Amino acid sequence: MRSQKPILLVEDDRVDAMTVKRALKDINVTNRLDVVGNGEEALAFLRDEKNEKPCIILLDLNMPKMNGIEFLEIAKQDDGLKRIPVVVLTTSEEEQDRIESFQLSVAGYIIKPVDYRQFVEVIRVINLYWTLNELPA
Repeated sequence: MRSQKPILLVEDDRVDAMTVKRALKDINVTNRLDVVGNGEEALAFLRDEKNEKPCIILLDLNMPKMNGIEFLEIAKQDDGLKRIPVVVLTTSEEEQDRIESFQLSVAGYIIKPVDYRQFVEVIRVINLYWTLNELPA
């Protein structure tokens, strides 16, 4: 069964957000895409009971106000949020970012490809691996 829950994208770069939206459309993902610009906005969005919890969070690391690592440190301590799978989708190739992300229980760490066709394939893999099935409650 396909999950009909939304996907949350935490991304401060408008071009990157538009690229994710376009890639999801190109591979026929029909889940709604909610976009917030940093970790603070993501926490507020996720804690707002009016918003449906996403099936997955796509998380950039390099953002203003609250970066991705800071977001993970808080979200993974929150009983209402910690079970939502998070895939880091970033330009950071720093080994320390990768280590910290996995220590904070991310489901995956993917470097954003520059080439659009490669980017679509990355989104396709995320879709196949994480959003096809509803996670048990």
